[in-house]
Amino acid sequence: MTRIALLACAAAFAVAGCSTTGGDGVASASAKDWSAPVGEDGRVPFASTYAPYPGRPTALTGATIYDGRGGMIENGTVLFREGKVVAVGDASLATDGYDRIDGTGKFVTPGVIDIHSHLGDYPTPSVQAHSDGNEATSPMTPEVWAEHSVWPQDPGFTRALANGGVTSLQILPGSANLTGGRSVTLKNVSARTVQGMKFPGAPYGMKMACGENPKRVYGGKGRMPSTRMGNFAVNRQMWLDAQAYDGKKRDLGKETLKGVLDGEILVHNHCYRADEMALVMDMAKEMGYKVTAFHHAVEAYKIGDLLRENDVCSAIWADWYGFKMEAYDGILENAAFLQREGACVVIHSDDENGIQRLNQEAAKAQAAGRRVGLDIPDAEVVGWFTYNAAKAMGIAEMTGSLEAGKMADVVLWNGDPLSVYSRPEKVWVDGALMFDAMDRRRRPVSDFELGQPGEGDVK
Repeated sequence: MTRIALLACAAAFAVAGCSTTGGDGVASASAKDWSAPVGEDGRVPFASTYAPYPGRPTALTGATIYDGRGGMIENGTVLFREGKVVAVGDASLATDGYDRIDGTGKFVTPGVIDIHSHLGDYPTPSVQAHSDGNEATSPMTPEVWAEHSVWPQDPGFTRALANGGVTSLQILPGSANLTGGRSVTLKNVSARTVQGMKFPGAPYGMKMACGENPKRVYGGKGRMPSTRMGNFAVNRQMWLDAQAYDGKKRDLGKETLKGVLDGEILVHNHCYRADEMALVMDMAKEMGYKVTAFHHAVEAYKIGDLLRENDVCSAIWADWYGFKMEAYDGILENAAFLQREGACVVIHSDDENGIQRLNQEAAKAQAAGRRVGLDIPDAEVVGWFTYNAAKAMGIAEMTGSLEAGKMADVVLWNGDPLSVYSRPEKVWVDGALMFDAMDRRRRPVSDFELGQPGEGDVK
C-alpha cells in the first residue's frame, strides 16, 4: 500500500478493519493490497494540505470534564500544547508553563463531531445555484467525490463552530442515489480550499442509500429502480461488477468500490427501516464489504442486537420522524434502546441548523430514555456526539476523546453541555483557539458574509 493508504487503514482499523475479509469471513474481491492510483505527478489526488493554526500551551482548570469515553472528572484539568492533549486529570496536575484558564463552574468536552453533514455541498444561502450534493443523473455514481462540491465559504461552517462546538465533520453526498459517491472528513477551520480543511489521515467514506429516495427519484424518471427489490438488484449487480474490476483501465467509480471491498473506504448507508438494514447487512456479507454506520436509522431500535453483533453504528436524530412512510415508525427512545442493547449510538444532524445543537439533541434522546426507565449517564451521552462519531468515521485514534496524544480538539462550555441553556464559550481545533465568545476578535466570519447585515452573528 502507499503510505497514505496505510495511514487511512490504521485510522479505520477499529471500525472496518484492513484485512481482505468482510463480515463473517466472506472474502473480498481483492487478492492483493490495493489503493487508489496516484496521479502522473506521483501524488495521491486532492491530498490534504491542512496545517493547524498556531496555538498556545493551555491548561483548563477547575471544570467538570467529560472525556468522551464515558469518564467524568470533577474539578479536573486538561493540558494541551503543540496541537496535542498532554494530560487529563484532577486538580493535582502541574500547570507550569501553560496559560491557565479557570473553568470553575464550567464543563469541558472533546470537540463535537458531526458524522452526517452537507455543509459546503448545500451551503447557505440555499439557492439552486448552490445545490451540489446529489448527482441525480444515475442511481449509481460512486465516481463522484463530495469534496469537489464543497464551498469553503459556506457560513454554516462558522455557525457550527461557534454555536455547536463542532471541530470535525463528514460531508456526504445526498441520498437520491443508491450509491452517491465518496464522502470527505473535514476539520472545521477557515481555509481557501477544501484541501486546506481536509482531515489528514481520515479514511474516505462512501454514501449509499436504500428505501424511498432512490426508487422515487428514478421510478419518477421511468427507469430502474422503482421498487425496493429494484434497489437491491441494482446494488448487487454493482458489487459483482466491482469484484470483476482488474484495474488495467482506470474507472473512477470502480476504484471507489474496490476501496470499499478492501476495507479502505467506509460505507455510510442512509436507511430507515429495520428490515432493510438487516437485508443490507446480508448483502454486505454476500459481497464482502462492511457497513460502518446506518444513517437516520429511525427503526434501529428494532434490531439493536443485530447491529451490535455486526459492529454497525446507528447515526440518528433525537426526534425526527413521520415525514415520510419509512420514517413513520420512529420513536423518541431509539437511542436509549440501542444503548441498552450495547449498540453504537451516534447523534447526527443532516441539517445546517441541527449541527449547531447536537449536544441538545443528545440530551433530548437521553431524556426520552429516562422517561421509560433507562437512566443513561451524562458522560456516556457525551460520547454520542464525540467519540462514537469518530469511531464510525475511522478517526477515533486521532480525535473524539480527551486522551494524551490525541488532537487537542476541545470545547469549554459555559454550563452543562446537556442543558439547553449552555453554549460553547471557547473552541480549540488542534490546540488553536478558533472561537472565543468573550472576545469579538475570535468570532469567525465567512468571507461571503463580510459587509452583509448580521455578519458573524452568534445566534
